[in-house]
Amino acid sequence: MDAVFDICYLSSDGNNVEPDDIPQTKESVWVLGKKYSAIQDLDRIRRDITSIIWCTYRKGFIPIGDEGLTSDKGWGCMLRCGQMVLGVALVRVHLSADWVWTPETRDPTYLKIVQRFEERKQAPYSIHQVALMGASEGKEVGQWFGPNTVAQVLKKLVVYDKWSSLVIHVALDNTVVKEDILQQCVVNNDRGDSSSAPDSVVTDWMPLLLIVPLRLGLSEINPVYIDGLKICFQSPQSIGVIGGKPNQALYLVGCVEDEVIYLDPHTTQRSGLVETKLTDEQKEMDCSYHCKYASRIPMLAMDPSVAVCFLCRTKTDFEELCSTIETKLMCESQPLFEICEKRPSHWGPMTSDIDLQNTAIFTEFEDVDRQFDDSDDEFEIL
Repeated sequence: MDAVFDICYLSSDGNNVEPDDIPQTKESVWVLGKKYSAIQDLDRIRRDITSIIWCTYRKGFIPIGDEGLTSDKGWGCMLRCGQMVLGVALVRVHLSADWVWTPETRDPTYLKIVQRFEERKQAPYSIHQVALMGASEGKEVGQWFGPNTVAQVLKKLVVYDKWSSLVIHVALDNTVVKEDILQQCVVNNDRGDSSSAPDSVVTDWMPLLLIVPLRLGLSEINPVYIDGLKICFQSPQSIGVIGGKPNQALYLVGCVEDEVIYLDPHTTQRSGLVETKLTDEQKEMDCSYHCKYASRIPMLAMDPSVAVCFLCRTKTDFEELCSTIETKLMCESQPLFEICEKRPSHWGPMTSDIDLQNTAIFTEFEDVDRQFDDSDDEFEIL
């Protein structure tokens, strides 16, 4: 049986050698908003990294697009990073922030999540769905995405997936607008019953995945932003950063000292289905969605185009994140981004619903967002 799970123990660059994934340092290690000791918590760090749904290049799937592409090798790395962020968000919403995966895991909720990323046309977040929805952002199948593009695509796809119960908000112009987010996430439900007032209204909160696309320099990252990045990684609501190094998209899950810790999608694995995870083949396929070791690079080696990501499961989470932004991030000499109460008047009204059948909406996203997103040329085909 051990042979079935060999793939679980690949490093993210595909090697079987024990990597230098976490440095032996007295400085704290931060992964997805959690604080660890590099000396005392190494096994726990690796366990939690392995529990992340690892999305990589795949080959041998049903053809996509006019070209009939059966692999995303060379063009899908940013799409895979977007899938990984969404995978972490769904695990936290439907399982917990402390949930742990093992090769024996057959939790039906977990299987329902991982099946959403399989290479099937019906899967809500398959490479097929992400690539085809990219056409609404001006990206043909087989073209690379920037961080903002993948964020906009996920924002549209999540509307179709009622089970996920998730709102994705993509901030514009380096600004988080509280009013816009509350409008999306606060839902008033009438729940009259015999034990309460007949027209009682209960306020619910739709879990929020907040994505903030940023440009932190021209061709290189500006060192003035490093401390702000660390503040983001250390936020309890952090679920990482979509970014990378020049010409390579990576999922940046945390930081230690002046380095970022990341999972790398640039490993090509065969396509297949996990289903109920009963057969050896299904177990092996599930293992291919998990990577035992992360990697790291200096923060200054990052590409300056990034999208920082936060998950607010509750309204309290959102209020705490707002407080962190206001009291820590905006106190920096050069804040990564800002937060304000009301929508700036020159932005115009917010579109409350995404009409996925209305191409005019897609044009509107293009016009509004492209002026803040010049990141796409930075992630080229390798």
